[in-house]
Amino acid sequence: MIATGIGLHFNQTIVEQIAAHALIIVLGTVLTVTASVIGIVLLRRSGEDRATAFFASMPGGANEMVNLAKRNDAVLARVAAAQSLRMVFVLLSVPAAYKYLFAGEHALVAHTIEVSFSWLLPIMVTGAGLAFIFQKLRLPNAWQLGALLTSITASVTFNLNIGLPAGAGDIGQWLIGSSLGCYFDRPFFRQAPAFMARTVLATCLAILIATPIAMGLGWLTGLDARSLLLGMVPGGIAEMSLTAEALHLLVPLVTAMQVLRLLLVLFLAQPVYRLWMRRATD
Repeated sequence: MIATGIGLHFNQTIVEQIAAHALIIVLGTVLTVTASVIGIVLLRRSGEDRATAFFASMPGGANEMVNLAKRNDAVLARVAAAQSLRMVFVLLSVPAAYKYLFAGEHALVAHTIEVSFSWLLPIMVTGAGLAFIFQKLRLPNAWQLGALLTSITASVTFNLNIGLPAGAGDIGQWLIGSSLGCYFDRPFFRQAPAFMARTVLATCLAILIATPIAMGLGWLTGLDARSLLLGMVPGGIAEMSLTAEALHLLVPLVTAMQVLRLLLVLFLAQPVYRLWMRRATD
């Protein structure tokens, strides 16, 4: 449901705008991934092994990073906790910071949309079918990417101007927040305060580095710098897209950057880690 709603923000005009600035968007995404080195350095200095430090710092999905960490003998509890803590910190701090820092700026104009169940029903059914196929193929984030790809394709192809019923986004945020909170328990907070502090510090530094980059890219391209920054924040696709929607920013731009970063991390994390280990043993 969440991914379907996000995909419906795309239309032909917005896709053309994103395509026209594709290189800038790729550059911003690559720089965001590169900033994860900060987290690796901080965790390595605190005594974490290479695998744990690497996969705990990668700005990818929590489940995907835990799966990769499992293949490389990392401490799974710490990788899962770091990924979840980063997401929780971003969700608690970024929207509040945006409201405070950009309180005097105008929100981007939101076009009036209608709720068309004659379109929503086939889109959601097709998305579920594609997600099921992705799951059988063992692709990461199968249900999210299947629904997202279907809704984007339908919205752009038929130039739709529809959305989910009112309140659907709020329910999505509630479900995401509830699921993230389930990763934490009392033993973790007692055993790993220093680990949590370094994870939060690395996240703060990554956001601080992304801020001037987003401002510069916005100045060069004319794209909304606030949306660019939100696209570069190390959060998740659904979480940051819903945040963009709540703040009335460019949801398609944020979604495109978040999806691109996820794909980069998923396809490059394992080869880069193996290269790092190979050089370390030489």
